[in-house]
Amino acid sequence: MEENAKYRQFQEAVLRVVSDTHLTHEQAMMQLSRLAESYTEGFPMPEGFLELQDELDEMSAMGEGFVPYVPRYILPDYDKLMREGCQFLRLDPPTNLREAINTLEIFYHHVPSTTHFPVFIGKLDRLLEPFIEDEAEAKVLIKDFMRFIDRTISDSFCHGDLGPKATTAGRLILEAERELQDSTPNITLLYDPDKTPDDFACLCVQAALDCAKPSFANHKMFSADLGENEYGIASCYNGLLLGGGSYTLARLLLNNIAFHSEGKEDFFQNRLPRAIDVQCAIMDAKIDFLVNKSAFFRSNFLVTEGFVHPDRFTGMFGMVGMCECVNDLLKKEGVDGRYGHDEVANALGDEIMAFIDQRVKAHHNPYCPQTGGRFLLHAQVGVDSDSQCSPGVRIAIGDEPDLYDHLRHCGRYEKYFVSGAGDIFPFESTAARNPESVLDVIKGGFAAGMRYFSTYSSDSDVIRITGYLVKRSDMEKYDSGKAVQHDTVALGANSMRLRHFDDRKLRSLC
Repeated sequence: MEENAKYRQFQEAVLRVVSDTHLTHEQAMMQLSRLAESYTEGFPMPEGFLELQDELDEMSAMGEGFVPYVPRYILPDYDKLMREGCQFLRLDPPTNLREAINTLEIFYHHVPSTTHFPVFIGKLDRLLEPFIEDEAEAKVLIKDFMRFIDRTISDSFCHGDLGPKATTAGRLILEAERELQDSTPNITLLYDPDKTPDDFACLCVQAALDCAKPSFANHKMFSADLGENEYGIASCYNGLLLGGGSYTLARLLLNNIAFHSEGKEDFFQNRLPRAIDVQCAIMDAKIDFLVNKSAFFRSNFLVTEGFVHPDRFTGMFGMVGMCECVNDLLKKEGVDGRYGHDEVANALGDEIMAFIDQRVKAHHNPYCPQTGGRFLLHAQVGVDSDSQCSPGVRIAIGDEPDLYDHLRHCGRYEKYFVSGAGDIFPFESTAARNPESVLDVIKGGFAAGMRYFSTYSSDSDVIRITGYLVKRSDMEKYDSGKAVQHDTVALGANSMRLRHFDDRKLRSLC
């Protein structure tokens, strides 16, 4: 783009932000910082990138810009913080629950990410459990702690974990979340039927139906891929190494790759391999800049004090639109079949996934040693501007099969996505009377190979949009022109309009 035109475009974008009455001061400030990232190029674009991104719209850089100065997702070692404190922040190791909570609250303020907020706030029950002495006092402190997180971390991609073992801290967190009905933080139960008692898992089900959290992660599957005590769930449902994270996330728009293909042969021989290679190249370029040019890994206290380690970061190779991709290719081949319903369509989905998996694994990046020099596949949930594009490898909303076929379909594809894949199953409000049956559904899904299960109730105010949480009441305020605290409300409201998430099939236990 000609420099003067680019500068004028930048000015217009800045003026739109500063005059937007939807935005709080903090939200405007963060959008302005993202504009600086978007209009500056810190490294040469790999060959073919601009064509795929702009002209063909077959890949997306996920709003990261081209001067990365912090990893996209960071999972600090909060256990180290509890043991040793932090020199940079002048924090001693906590000795009681009040000090532990205060230490975490201070530390969170200094943990960056692509959202400018922490996307991982630790395995909360494990961090707090050793400090609980008086349960009545702990209940008050933990509720205040959860309220603090929601009111100061204004982004629902913030994520904390519970389990797999039942704890007093975990139970008190669930009670607090049901009382508060807040959208932040996102929470996951690391569920293992051999370690998680049914009574605690049912408490989690009841909370999920009430306030859309926690979701359930297949702890056995993630442990096999990343190590039992080595991973956390961050942001939407991203499985990443503790003490590390992800440098970057890019995604293939499989639906657009299929749209531009002449047919199946062109898709597999030309379009798909080219898109994979270009996406790997832009990820390489970003990671090289971040590691060798940006200051984070050379000077940030998280690195210098050992809360994160460079060798525990990887890259997330994302994709969306498998459903539309398969259906489009079958139509071009003159074959009847519908993704999620017919074996011919699901088999083509298998073929596409195997191709992507093999080609991405063949690519090597020297800055991802803990994942074998490979990027991890990620079933990306979409962005608010997506239209006619289903998240990851999910079946299109409104076209879901019966519950058990749907669970088996999820299990068929989620095995590929070490850094995250999942689906959402809202239940009718009557399911709250029978949490044991919902837990049986989750157990069945995990036995069939599912990696991640989310739910909420038809009458919940807090709901899951794709991988993040938003309150219906907040979206109503935003749509009426009022400013709201969480910037993810705008994403949720836009996604609702374009992608009709309220049309998800409601599940019944009858």
